[in-house]
Amino acid sequence: MRELTLVFQHPDFYVLNKPAGAPMHANDHEPSIVHQLADQLGERLWPVHRLDTPTSGALLVARNAAAAKALSQQFAERSIAKTYLAIAAGKPKKKQGWIIGDMEKARRGNWRLSHRKENPARTQFVSHTIAPSYRLYLLKPTTGRTHQLRVALKSLGVPIVGDQRYGGEPHANLHLHAWKLAFTYQGETIAVVAPPPDYPLFVAATTKAVLAN
Repeated sequence: MRELTLVFQHPDFYVLNKPAGAPMHANDHEPSIVHQLADQLGERLWPVHRLDTPTSGALLVARNAAAAKALSQQFAERSIAKTYLAIAAGKPKKKQGWIIGDMEKARRGNWRLSHRKENPARTQFVSHTIAPSYRLYLLKPTTGRTHQLRVALKSLGVPIVGDQRYGGEPHANLHLHAWKLAFTYQGETIAVVAPPPDYPLFVAATTKAVLAN
């Protein structure tokens, strides 16, 4: 079983740097990532939110039921600020701003962004050139819909590298990483960063210091 890395420890919760490919729900091949961490640490843990299986990065896991309830409520109330990193090839329709629209089901379990805004998914973003034909996107979703960020970049004409579902440039790994969580817990301000994977394009982004802020 893989060794899991914590990036923050608190008496009531942990923040794990979830590896890409680790599932939130048990399957025929391996247990859920929360159960893997519980086995590694030898204590009971509670999931608070989720990341898609191919997405890496900061995953908040509670150490008791009371903390799980409080933190889950913060996610529901959208009071936890989340920043993701994504890398895509090509020229986007715009380089910064907002991506807003309703999420609609499409074929084969896919989603698409519509122009309607009755109950919209909302993502603020900026982007930076990191290599010829590649840009790094810093994504700040204020809603939490299935495949929201993957669909958001697809709507800009630049699906994420490794996102086979939405037509991204082929790669073994989806280049989408939950980079930062910021929130208040029992009066304490918490800000946690999970270092991105060592994929060459993420290394290029780090080298260019676009993540300094």
